[in-house]
Parts: sequence; structure tokens; C-alpha cells
Amino acid sequence: MKALRKILDNIKPHVEKGGKFEKLHSTFDAFETLFFVPNTTNKGGVHVRDAMDMKRTMAVVVLALVPALLFGMWNTGYQHFLSLGQEAGFWETFFHGFIKVFPMIVVSYVTGLGIEFGFAQMRGHEVNEGFLVSGMLIPLVLPVDIPLWMVVVATAFAVVIGKEVFGGTGMNIWNPALVTRAFLFFAYPSKMSGDLIWISGLTKGEGVIDGFSGATALGAAVNGHIGNFPLWDSFIGMIPGSIGETSTLAILIGAIILIYTGIGSWKIMLSVFAGGYLTALGFNAIGLNALMQVDAIHHLCLGGFAFGAVFMATDPVSGARTEKGKWIYGFLIGFFAIVIRVFNPAFPEGVMLAILLMNTFAPLIDHFVVQGNINRRLKRVKVNA
Repeated sequence: MKALRKILDNIKPHVEKGGKFEKLHSTFDAFETLFFVPNTTNKGGVHVRDAMDMKRTMAVVVLALVPALLFGMWNTGYQHFLSLGQEAGFWETFFHGFIKVFPMIVVSYVTGLGIEFGFAQMRGHEVNEGFLVSGMLIPLVLPVDIPLWMVVVATAFAVVIGKEVFGGTGMNIWNPALVTRAFLFFAYPSKMSGDLIWISGLTKGEGVIDGFSGATALGAAVNGHIGNFPLWDSFIGMIPGSIGETSTLAILIGAIILIYTGIGSWKIMLSVFAGGYLTALGFNAIGLNALMQVDAIHHLCLGGFAFGAVFMATDPVSGARTEKGKWIYGFLIGFFAIVIRVFNPAFPEGVMLAILLMNTFAPLIDHFVVQGNINRRLKRVKVNA
């Protein structure tokens, strides 16, 4: 690290104001602060100080995503060889998934960070760190066989339209990764729905064994075939689905990391699961269609419910910020996710729309919570007077 520090110190004078490459200061600053803690200090006022800056916060979130990522790579290979009726060892299975998923991660980061760097240079601002997480989230919420050029287009749309037009990191009203998924779903629906997109190579049909459909558990549940996907398999994640969303177990490991470090809100996570569970339990009592009859616990392990609750709903920028608001915000996400699943069989994966909807109303929820606190205090003042 000393050698790297020396190299950066030699470059620094050339990118500072008055230097030959001063226009590249934002780019240099992004790389310098990625490897070393900034040595800048506050000039005035009172500030709370701790050891965590934005980049390190984002790094912890990426670390929490690693279990879901690694399992997703293995499951990609597992589902591929299962569709062929072949048995493969652990490393062969994992490597197949790695060569399918890793290019998606590279494309996501290159596209998103490239745009972030470009906007920072034009504005003369520091490079925002938010895409360190979004760049990992985007591949994990997509099917494995989606064309890479679509990942490029959707990522560019999410960063520019869903984020930069609002002012960049900290100003966006929707989660950028979910904007990416929504764009793909409505622009290229054939690549985001159906039975052929969730398993590597299934679209080609070469060597696929008879009777293998590639349907997701939610897709099967619509037709009353949820019995083909036992609760345990759904919890472990050995089912078709988006790369990082299948394993509830791996997602919960990430949740523990986020809660332990204080980065993810346990109130939002718990309230999303509570809202989803109680809503599904209510529909179990009605049982008018196949999805209403799916066990409430099973609902929480299907689709992107757990992934959305842990990694999407807890986004500190687009989510609710008041303590009471977090409970309301999370509960409504769980509620609407199950409602959309049950009443719209053509779109059983309702978590994406539920979170985007509540992202829109999160500021309003916080407003009413704050206003309610103000009104209660005013009433106490009047009583005391």
C-alpha cells in the first residue's frame, strides 16, 4: 500500500486546481478515496465523527450481497445441468454459473460507473459512491440468460433517468436497481417473463430432457403446482429464478450482516416480512385462487420477496427515514407485494412494483409522521398553558 500511496502522491499535484489535468480531479479523487481514508477535516461547525464513510458503508452492503451472489452462481450451474439431466461436481457447477454471471457484473459496473464518472466530471463534483451497491444489485435481480446489451441499456436508463436527473446519489426517489428491472420488464417483456429465461441455455433447447419446463415456483403456483417446489427447496434456493433472489437462506445471512453493522434497518426488514405474512395468511383463509392457497411462510420464500425486503426496501435514500415511518413503509411493501401477486396472476412477482410504489410515497409517510409529532407536542403545550 505504501507503493500505491507514493504513486498517488506523485499524480495528485497534476490533477489539483492549476494542474495540467485538473479536469480529472473527480476521477482521481474517486480512486484515491477508494483505497485510502480521506485526510480532509471540517473547517467549522459541529459534526458527528465515526470511522465509516460512504464508500465503506457501500462496501459492507456489497459484502452482505456475497452469499446471495455465490449461491446464485452455483444455482445457475445446478439448474443448467439439471435441465440436461446431467450430474456435475461442485466446482464444475459453480464455474458454469460464474462464466454466465460475472460478465453481467462487469457490464453493470462499467456502464454505471462510466456514466457516474462522466456526470461528476461535467459537474466538477466528487464521484458518487452509490453505484458500488447498485452495480451488484442489478445483475442479481435479472434472469441469467438476458442479453448483455440489454443490461447496458437498462443500466444506463436507471442511472441517467432514475438517478442523475434528480441530482445523483442521495437525491433519487426510486431504487436504481429496481428501475433497471422495471425498464427491462416493460421494454423487453419476453426477456423478463416466461419459463425459458431463468435457466442458462434453456432457450436453445439443446439436450434438454423431456418434461423439464424451467418454470419458476411463482409461475407454477399460478397454475396450482406449487407442490413441485417444496418449502425447504424454496428456502435453500434450489429453484429457478433471478440470479440472487432464489436462496432465502443466503439472503438472511446478508440481513444479519446489515443489521449487525447497523447499516440496514431491521425495522423495515421485519415489517416487510410481517406485512407479507399477515396478508398471505388472510388470503389463505379466503382461498379463491391457487396463489391465495399458497402457505403464508412459503410466500415469503418465493420470487424476490426476501431479497427485496433485505436489500431493496432498506435503501436509505429511497425508503422512509422516520422510525415510525419505517414500520408503516415496510408493512405496506409486504402488503402490496402479496396483493399484486394474488390479484394479478399475469404478474405474480409483485415485490418490484410494491417497493417502487412505496419509494414514491415514502416522503409523504415521513411528512405525516413528523407532522403528527409536531401536533402532539403543540397539544401538550396548550394543555400545560
